[in-house]
Amino acid sequence: MSRHLRIARRPLRCEPPAGVDPLLARLLAARGVADARELEYSLRRLPPPDRLGNVEEAAALLLQAIRRQRKVMVVGDFDADGATSCAVALRGLRSLGAERVEYLVPDRFRLGYGLSPALVRVARERGAELLLTVDNGISSLEGVMEARRLGMQVVVTDHHLPGEGLPEADAIVNPNLPGDPFPSRNLAGVGVLFYLLLALRARMRREGAFADGGEPNLAELLDLVALGTVADVVPLDHANRTLVQQGLARIRAGRCVPGILALLEAAGRDHRQVTAADLGFAVGPRLNAAGRLEEMGQGIDCLLAESPEEARPLALELDRLNRERREIEAEMKEQAMSALEALHLEGEGTLPHGLCLFDPQWHQGVVGILASRVKERYHRPVIAFAPGEGGELKGSGRSIAGFHMRDALARVASREPGLVTRFGGHAMAAGLTLPAGHLAPFRDAFEAVAGEWLEASDLEGILLTDGELPPSALDLETAERLRAAGPWGQGFPEPLFDGPFTILERRVVGGRHVKMQVRPVGGREGVDAIAFNALENGWPWEEREVRIAYRLEVNEFRGVRSAQLVVVYMERLS
Repeated sequence: MSRHLRIARRPLRCEPPAGVDPLLARLLAARGVADARELEYSLRRLPPPDRLGNVEEAAALLLQAIRRQRKVMVVGDFDADGATSCAVALRGLRSLGAERVEYLVPDRFRLGYGLSPALVRVARERGAELLLTVDNGISSLEGVMEARRLGMQVVVTDHHLPGEGLPEADAIVNPNLPGDPFPSRNLAGVGVLFYLLLALRARMRREGAFADGGEPNLAELLDLVALGTVADVVPLDHANRTLVQQGLARIRAGRCVPGILALLEAAGRDHRQVTAADLGFAVGPRLNAAGRLEEMGQGIDCLLAESPEEARPLALELDRLNRERREIEAEMKEQAMSALEALHLEGEGTLPHGLCLFDPQWHQGVVGILASRVKERYHRPVIAFAPGEGGELKGSGRSIAGFHMRDALARVASREPGLVTRFGGHAMAAGLTLPAGHLAPFRDAFEAVAGEWLEASDLEGILLTDGELPPSALDLETAERLRAAGPWGQGFPEPLFDGPFTILERRVVGGRHVKMQVRPVGGREGVDAIAFNALENGWPWEEREVRIAYRLEVNEFRGVRSAQLVVVYMERLS
């Protein structure tokens, strides 16, 4: 969290919905929800699969492959969305009768991202006849061309923004294709794949495949869909919130894959109380650690495990990798911050509008997290680079509101042809590769685009809150009502409040966190609060009277539930 932020109140974007608790109605109106039915998360309210462009053609190809017992190779990605997509594809296709289906994920350190020609040749050596990409493929023009040359069919399922050209696949399913009629463009890769399976099952049903019974319940895959959706930080519109809420319900009931239960156990989370935040901050990072430091096969195998005994050792190994990832990240962050401070700039306002960072010792699997941490500290778009193979640099970018990272890379590439080898991504995150010798001119070009697109006001860190809660609302009942109103996440932010408090007690716990007892101004009783990883934020710990921005959460300790403030920012009272 940046040291210097300005707290601002989140404005109402519509009239509060009628018939809803007043606090919740205000929160919903600030998130653009005017209809209380937006809180209904029945599967019947999901958009039907036949509204997704090209999904019928893709389903027909998969059905043909199943009936002819052709070998389907699921080509995944090395993040949590890619891992869950692979697991959903294998579990779903097998339940629908596919007997020859395997997965293949590129080693990010040797083959890079997506369906490259080299990966296609590996798939062919393993007997693949149809390639099904999940969470990738929309930018794999050369890979698809190689697959077609080798006689394989290709079905691309993806959610990333397409570039100027599309791959010549047999079918492309992506809600972000121009003119696609699907009402939600925010599906994660795992959501797109889930919809394809729904369309495949519907086609099989129409053709009488389940006349004698045996129709699979694809809702059993929603625990994995929820995990991938939250972990990929896609906007939680109503469709995504429905998928996540349904998946969370299955996890809380224990009706989920053993791998998710094992990962929650490794993270010290109780599956019966799991929230979207637990998926995003506890389970997702442990899956991602495999793809960042080694290869994602360990994570996919954990999600494919059929028993707790099979899943538990895989989850413990992922937990170990995640601890190693955190250590690497902490060292890289310290180096990056020291490098920025060594510039001897007068203040953060004199930093370039966009930051490009590189160190030859950095790990390419962790540069995305590093970019995110630096972005949070300086509130600027950041690209962090690490050495790749063959004299290339691998970069990962994270952006701020008002600066579309992928579009910025496209502008740089169009202005300086040949400067960037390849790139892709979203508005808020992107990846790229460039020759090591191009770093300096790329930095200049990126900073120039950032300087043109961003005003000084865009670089001011603003923390939007939902205002003050009265002292009487700082209780367990309110915390539980807020939790139940979720799932909260990207595009549907978890409620954040602010107000003046008196710090009654404080102590450091775990070496990095600060545990407090605080009392709201005007209140009579204190309430527990905790600030995670707070000592390095430069907050005014010497003050007794402070303004705090916080989330009101349910804390469970040794079987006792209580309200707790999770502090995300603190400043002096003016």
